[in-house]
Amino acid sequence: MLKSKLSTIIALISLTLIVLFGYVFLKDLQGPSISFSVDNKELGQKIGPRKEIKVIAADTSGIRKIKVSVRRGGKTLELYEKNYADSPKSTEYAFTLEDAKLPEGAFTLIVTTHDASFAGFNKGNSTTRELPLVMDNKHPRIAVETTPPTIHRGGTALIVYTASEELTQTGIFVNDIFFPAFKQKENTYACLFAFPEFLSSSEYFPQIIAEDTAGNITESRLIVNAVNRNYPTDKVKITETFLTLKEEELKKIAPGKETTLERYIEANGNIRKQNDQLISDVCTKNTSPKPKWENDFKILPRSAVKAQFGDRRTYYLGEKEIDKQVHLGYDFASVAKDNVPAGNHGTVVFAGYNGIYGNLVILEHGMGLNSIYSHLTELFVAVGDTVEKGQIIGTTGTTGLAVGDHVHFGIYLGGIAVQPKEWIDPKWVRSNISTRLSKAR
Repeated sequence: MLKSKLSTIIALISLTLIVLFGYVFLKDLQGPSISFSVDNKELGQKIGPRKEIKVIAADTSGIRKIKVSVRRGGKTLELYEKNYADSPKSTEYAFTLEDAKLPEGAFTLIVTTHDASFAGFNKGNSTTRELPLVMDNKHPRIAVETTPPTIHRGGTALIVYTASEELTQTGIFVNDIFFPAFKQKENTYACLFAFPEFLSSSEYFPQIIAEDTAGNITESRLIVNAVNRNYPTDKVKITETFLTLKEEELKKIAPGKETTLERYIEANGNIRKQNDQLISDVCTKNTSPKPKWENDFKILPRSAVKAQFGDRRTYYLGEKEIDKQVHLGYDFASVAKDNVPAGNHGTVVFAGYNGIYGNLVILEHGMGLNSIYSHLTELFVAVGDTVEKGQIIGTTGTTGLAVGDHVHFGIYLGGIAVQPKEWIDPKWVRSNISTRLSKAR
């Protein structure tokens, strides 16, 4: 009897051990999943040595190791191996093939991953994926077709250039600001770029860049004639009468402050930055690769200029200095609630209230170029509308922080405010934009 019970206990223990063994060692028999940020959708897809490749690996048991190799001409070269002590359920591993120093031609990328299961006596399950690719070490060649432009501080210029192959990204970097170029015809690109008013000529170093489909990048200093320009200073007197007049609107713009003066200073400073950022964000969204504008921009008829672009403003309440700002447009005034024309053909990309700018309309004109119209009383357009040059889009007003009835007119390129005076000058537009752009057609 005792012997029988002992046999039963041994059998139960054995069964438990078998079940436990199966659970531990056989519960995960699948290798990790592997995907790539690049995939060989087309036979002979090219890749450059500096193009980043990402491997995304995932497994329910966690990832233990990723190994990267390349095979060419029957020889295999191990490049990278990454071990994961914390065994993440999924991970992303990024690398380039620069260390492989592969010559031009076909090769195979090999990625092997191991999971953190106990399969294979704690070695884990493995998955291997092979990706046939073609190494492309040749950088794209670019040739500027237009003469070096003259560009003034705060102004705009345009160049046309050709590329030796298809490009995925190209344009001009000014420090960390990127002005994209737009393809006009086969391998021909046009780029509008700016000399931001907050830089000096000693800080202005435009670079032209071109990246091909393989990830090879060409960078070259762009030759321009950069002309410094000094902007005038301006004293703006804020009166108690003005603050009283704007009291309710300032409560709306800067509700976090207690007094009207505190609200004004907050609005003119910190809120201005937020409002400017909104304009910049709108102006850097989707834009037409082809120009929609024609010739120079139309301004408010029979108007007087009340403030200019780049004015360095110091604000006073009585004799006390309360703020400093830069004015980024032209102020045009005629009669109260005068009709405001669209400066040029374009598409409405913003129509609404924007803090210190009050009621605002932003038009998109193609190739990263936008125009803005603020402090309006009425808006006659909505987002998505197509407008013609001279079409009435609203009426002048005093919404926002406007002092007196007018329209604030601004030109933005790639989200950067530029000198409107150039774009309302027919001769400047013809010489610096239209004639140059014709070389791309």
